[in-house]
Amino acid sequence: MSVQMLFVISSPRSGSTMLERMLESHSLIKGGPEPHLLTPLAHLGVWDNVQKAPYDHILAAEAQKLFIDRLPNKQQDYWDACRAYCDTLYGRYLEGGKETICLDKTPAYGLILPFMMKVFPDAKFVVLTRHPLATFSSFANSFFDGDYQVAQKYNPILNRYVPAIAAFLRQDSVPFIHVKYEDLVKDPESWMEKIYGYIGVPFEKDTIDYGSKEPETAKGLGDPIGVKQHSRPTTASVRKWVEDLAADPAKLALMQDVIAQIDAEDLATCGYPVDTIWKPLEELGDRQPEIKKTPMSRYRLQRKFIVKLRAMAQRGGAFRKVLQKLRLTCDVLLRE
Repeated sequence: MSVQMLFVISSPRSGSTMLERMLESHSLIKGGPEPHLLTPLAHLGVWDNVQKAPYDHILAAEAQKLFIDRLPNKQQDYWDACRAYCDTLYGRYLEGGKETICLDKTPAYGLILPFMMKVFPDAKFVVLTRHPLATFSSFANSFFDGDYQVAQKYNPILNRYVPAIAAFLRQDSVPFIHVKYEDLVKDPESWMEKIYGYIGVPFEKDTIDYGSKEPETAKGLGDPIGVKQHSRPTTASVRKWVEDLAADPAKLALMQDVIAQIDAEDLATCGYPVDTIWKPLEELGDRQPEIKKTPMSRYRLQRKFIVKLRAMAQRGGAFRKVLQKLRLTCDVLLRE
């Protein structure tokens, strides 16, 4: 029997942890840490490849395709097998509880949506989009200590996620509900009622106050900063990106270049037409934004330390050589 799946689809830093916290508070929905089950499965060779896999992925993919071609139902049997694998794990995760729906919120899934449509054509998909500049600002400030250049070089999330999610929003073979972050935090009652109606479960209004319940996601991947500052949706972060760009011409120039690289139709499909993207910044005019310093935390200190060390390692020199020797030593000591 197939498990009733619910997926929250979004780019990183789009408010998906907040939405997941509300959804998993529902009596019939079980959430939890981001499991990342489907990304490895999607890259076994038939749908896409892992370039650095510890085997000859090209030969393995060809062999799998030849084998699949001899199955009674060809590729459909392969999609069924992928589904059976997932059903076993998701199904076991649901065992012993009263919940009937398994929720998986893993942002990386936004890049494998065509694969997911094959494996889970009957799943429920909640697509959450957020203003692109707000998304990137949160990404850079949360993980790269506000260094936009390093963040873009490490992972150009807008260039990757906007086209992928827009393509999904334009298809009509798999049903979904599209929610904009800004609308959700402005009117959570109306939007959560719509989302629950789409999922097919009763509207439980108290789930909006997600802070009243200890989440299953507390020890997993997800938003380590923002979602813990509030107990319910808030508009406090909607325009924080304006402060960043208004105060730093270099960041503004980078973001202008990034937005110019993205297809205007994709931006519009996600709910952010090009002619409106810069409006909040234009409305600021010549007024200087109020810069609010983010409180220091153990997580932010860790991120600053990691960013600094990564930059030192990438420059090469003695520090990189020390790290390479340390990695070799660890590989030898931990070898089984």
